[in-house]
Amino acid sequence: MKISELKEKKIIHRPTRSFDERGNRIYNEFEYELPYNPTHKGNETERLFAKVIDMIPFFILFVFIFHLPAILGILFSIPCVIISGTVCEWYFGTTLGKKIFKLKILDDNGNQPGFIKSLQRNILVLANLWPIFTDFNPPPTQTWNAGGTQMNFSMHLNNKICKTYIVKESKLIEVRELLAQENKKAVH
Repeated sequence: MKISELKEKKIIHRPTRSFDERGNRIYNEFEYELPYNPTHKGNETERLFAKVIDMIPFFILFVFIFHLPAILGILFSIPCVIISGTVCEWYFGTTLGKKIFKLKILDDNGNQPGFIKSLQRNILVLANLWPIFTDFNPPPTQTWNAGGTQMNFSMHLNNKICKTYIVKESKLIEVRELLAQENKKAVH
């Protein structure tokens, strides 16, 4: 069983137009099987900051020790972060920045990614850093909010292509237990 094949049951309560004798609305209950999502909200920001934290030691090395201009320090830091990220993810399942945010990388089988998969993820991370601009218009009831353009980073492209997941360390046990339960069901 793979993480991409896991399902979780969700119960949705939808209101009807009917009321009971006490005047309370009657709800219909629907049960759905939805794809299991091991990630958490807000992980894009954490991952962006983790990548910056991973770059800081290399930036300091190039700028303050080798006395390169800051722009060259950033440009030279990128391939170093790709190489060090590949090795750290393959060996430890995380990088320094991800460790600070308590994030782990899992492949579709629930294990640390292999070297090649980790290398693919880290090369594709360059596409993740491309900003996405969206227009923001507040609801008509919020006249105090101004509309404008928002810049977001989509930090999921490398995970979609490589079938990897960024999981909080606290959720790691849950993911592995779900995989073990589904594997037991498949055996029986």
